[in-house]
Amino acid sequence: MENLDRLKQLDPTLEGRMNEIRQFTYDYAAAHPDGDRALVTIPVVFHVVYNTAAQNISDAQCQYQIDQLNLDFALLNPDAAGTPAIFSGLKSATNLRFCLAVRDPNGNATTGVERRSTTTTSFSTNDNIKHTSSGGMDAWPSSSYLNIWVGNLSGGVLGYAQFPGGSAATDGVVFAFGTIGSVAHPGTAAPYNLGRTATHEIGHWAGLYHIWGDDGTACTGSDGIADTPNQADENYGCPSYPNPSCSNTSDMYMNYMDYTDDACMFMFTAGQAAVSNALFVSGGARFSMVSSQGCVPVTGGSCGTPVSLSSSGITTTAATLSWGAVSGANSYNVQYRVVGAPAYTQTTSTTNSKSLTGLNANTNYEWNVQAVCSSGSGSVTSNATFTTLSSGGGCTDIYESNNTSGTAKPISNNGSITGLISTTSDIDWFSFTNSSTASKIKVTLTNLPFDYDVKLYRGTTLLVTSQNSGTASETIIYNTTTVGTYLIKVYPYSGSSSTSCYTLTVATSATNFRTMQDGTTEVNPSETTLSVYPSPTSNKLNVDYNSLSNEAVMINVYDVLGRKVYSETTTANEGANRYYEDFSNLDNGYYLLEVSNGSISSVQRFMIER
Repeated sequence: MENLDRLKQLDPTLEGRMNEIRQFTYDYAAAHPDGDRALVTIPVVFHVVYNTAAQNISDAQCQYQIDQLNLDFALLNPDAAGTPAIFSGLKSATNLRFCLAVRDPNGNATTGVERRSTTTTSFSTNDNIKHTSSGGMDAWPSSSYLNIWVGNLSGGVLGYAQFPGGSAATDGVVFAFGTIGSVAHPGTAAPYNLGRTATHEIGHWAGLYHIWGDDGTACTGSDGIADTPNQADENYGCPSYPNPSCSNTSDMYMNYMDYTDDACMFMFTAGQAAVSNALFVSGGARFSMVSSQGCVPVTGGSCGTPVSLSSSGITTTAATLSWGAVSGANSYNVQYRVVGAPAYTQTTSTTNSKSLTGLNANTNYEWNVQAVCSSGSGSVTSNATFTTLSSGGGCTDIYESNNTSGTAKPISNNGSITGLISTTSDIDWFSFTNSSTASKIKVTLTNLPFDYDVKLYRGTTLLVTSQNSGTASETIIYNTTTVGTYLIKVYPYSGSSSTSCYTLTVATSATNFRTMQDGTTEVNPSETTLSVYPSPTSNKLNVDYNSLSNEAVMINVYDVLGRKVYSETTTANEGANRYYEDFSNLDNGYYLLEVSNGSISSVQRFMIER
């Protein structure tokens, strides 16, 4: 509440406006006990302000945070099943849903993420991160967007929010970069790395106060919500039930508006949902958000959007970009930049490919494309990426011949080697051995000149496959206790190069590997695991599910508004299972796929794009 106290000192009228808003929401919630059923989708823009590469979180990590918000605010988070029975009947979904903005304030297409490299090494709670003039980034109109600033915060601050009623120029929430993520794709600030800092602070942005009433330990404060029990003060860590104070049966320490670890908070109450929903009805402080166009794609008339973006022919200074042709397109607008750079380089093409030259060696680039028809321009695609090769030209493959498992070449752990896929029929096999003191395995395949994939075997048994599209890097994590010799198969899906090497890295560790990079295939043979691919997909989706026993499971699919759009019951055998799902009846967009056995649920995000 430090930032709120500062704002009240700067603006003596703020507290009065906040009290009026708070009274309106409480009165409306009391007068409408059944709530307002209309869902509100809130466009979100991430302002990523970074001083180091680690602080420059990816677009994918921002999307993972959005996914977690939608699970939490819709009560679709599987861990809500851990709510103690005394509170189970009180937990509730809100009407709030979130999307990464696809339309900016000027009506142009956007990814919903903007970035700035800053010389400011850290920010405090004085709102400097919210202004370009002080090293941060200016807000988008708060009447139409939820502004999220991400950066390096000093003093151990995880995040802070502005309550309804404050200045539009600073309206939104601020987070330490390591807190951004989800349960499935954690950030780096453990134990506050599962996306729940955002759920908590956006709760404040939506009018909710701390569950203990911010009264110290007096037991006299209140958050103004009737169905949250009075408690003495905040809780930390992961308390065990019951955890009583103020003569209650137990504190509701699993509520998002407490201070427990991310893994131990997983519910809003019906009273909290009613109050936050009331902000978005007519007369509410955030009612203008209902008519925002931030989640409405730029249509571009009848001109379609290119799909199947890929890159090939990558060298130290050049690359060829290609995409699926759009019917009726006369030309294409192409733009590219170093990942995170403030501006794109613009170019055009009259075909569905474009050769780039003059690039920097060993550099990550991102790019997108837009079709131009006689009727107008279509929508800009999401960004694709590629990495140029290291300087020094081609390379020599010293491991041939290794085209079969029987001729696999031994390589060392915890180091990198380079290899060539010189023809489309070339296959590279390698072997390595883990140990009892470092049995966990991570395999990465990077610097791909074409679309290569990788498989991990033990003997003749296929353990894991990583099959990302285009030149995206491949990663396999296999957290095992089985010690022995393992085989790696590197093979081309499309394309080959007699001069451009790939890089293969094998790492072993005593502890489980974890990652927050998109596209990773992770398996723990002693845990229930779920992976889905390819994503994006036009209709067919592979679902890989590792089950601990023979059991019946439900496969459910939810859209970004939390609506169940698909459901089936099937059988899972102990160990690895693969299901082939056809989602040709679903519209383009992001979805959440859940596999549940009734007690354990696993969720993964995927995208439909045609």
